[in-house]
Amino acid sequence: MLRNTIFALVLTALPLAAPPALAEQRVPESQAEISLSFVPLVKQATPAVVNIYARRVVESRSPFAGNPLFGDMFRDYGGRPQVQNSLGSGVILSDDGIVVSNYHVVGQASDIRVVLNNGAEYEARVLLGDEEADLAILKLEGAEEMPSLPLRDSDSVEVGELVLAIGNPFGVGQTVSSGIVSGLARSGTATGNARGYFIQTDAPINPGNSGGALIDVKGRLIGVNTSILTRSGGSNGIGFAIPSALISQFVEQARAGNTDFERPWAGMTGQPVNADLSESLGLGLPNGVLIAGLHPESPFAQAGLETGDVVLAVDDQPVNTPPEMIYRMSVAGLGHVARVRYMHDGEPQVADVEMIAAPETPPREAVTLGDRAVLPGLALARINPAVASELKLPLTGEGVVVTDPGRFAPRIGLRQGDVLKAINGRAVETPADVDRLLREAAPRIQIDALRGGARVTLRFRT
Repeated sequence: MLRNTIFALVLTALPLAAPPALAEQRVPESQAEISLSFVPLVKQATPAVVNIYARRVVESRSPFAGNPLFGDMFRDYGGRPQVQNSLGSGVILSDDGIVVSNYHVVGQASDIRVVLNNGAEYEARVLLGDEEADLAILKLEGAEEMPSLPLRDSDSVEVGELVLAIGNPFGVGQTVSSGIVSGLARSGTATGNARGYFIQTDAPINPGNSGGALIDVKGRLIGVNTSILTRSGGSNGIGFAIPSALISQFVEQARAGNTDFERPWAGMTGQPVNADLSESLGLGLPNGVLIAGLHPESPFAQAGLETGDVVLAVDDQPVNTPPEMIYRMSVAGLGHVARVRYMHDGEPQVADVEMIAAPETPPREAVTLGDRAVLPGLALARINPAVASELKLPLTGEGVVVTDPGRFAPRIGLRQGDVLKAINGRAVETPADVDRLLREAAPRIQIDALRGGARVTLRFRT
């Protein structure tokens, strides 16, 4: 009787242990399932993560460049083109081959090759790139019915969520690492050119992971891995990813035909509210961004905000640093009307602020000097909000600025961003004045300019 009972129990248990071949392949949905295996999730996501090989040709800089004594004598020394190769990762976002990666992986590349995890290769071109955000959108040539990852709204991500990082670290091949979301709203902490707002994760990220995917447990893209915080060069468990909300705006602008990313213009300068400022302003807890300066054409000024007000939130999302505020405006997008909460004279206020591009008023009147000019190739423009934003000039700057020094102007010390004030004592008022004033001043020329707020004087002979 006992033997029959044991035999019956064994028979009852056997159907529960299905053969591996019959096991259901699906994304794990519960904590218990996740703790067992990430295999179904990895199989679903990895086909949409690609390896990127980029090649760019750069001119090597002469070690004597800028030297007043040897600069002209050895200007051609070391000027031979050099080939630079970079390795990184990317994520396919649509079946027609739209790929997101980091700008530092593919920016200014002359040849981009994308390899899928099944070995298929595609040539790619950059549709839109932005060095400041360290993002680039690519298009795979001839791609159809590609595997892709859906975007999840990164504002719904919470600290503690399980995530996977997928990429090609050190060129060893596609690799998956796991971790959690360690922090949100990290600004000013990433390395490289990226400045903004990041998701922090402890999922191991190493060189070559740049541009790879950070996904949630349902296989949705929440960010693109961009950098790590490290002293040794290896992963210390502090990695940063660009949120998917910003990636979505990049894809939208790339599909609209933009080649450069357009951010809404704030027209203000600001600073984080620390404990001392919070106490002096009567705010209680230190949060928000104090408006230190406003351009008359700023959309915030047009909406009624003033210098000394504290911006607390944009579209109900808190902002505590200027990069956070610019990120929130970028996510909102041009043409959107953002709901801004702020403090004015200690009282909470709400305003609708239109997200606009930096205005071209007055007109920039761009000029590039011809081949027979004293400084051929020198490009100039009148300063307006758009020009000031492009060249990172002071908010209320005015005058004529060097937008591109060309080939010859650097030899006399002129740089991009220099604001020309006078040539041989005669005021520079418009870009068109410069060519005439240089010709009339030759052969001994003195240029007075402002550089970073400091006055500089350049003297040379033609």
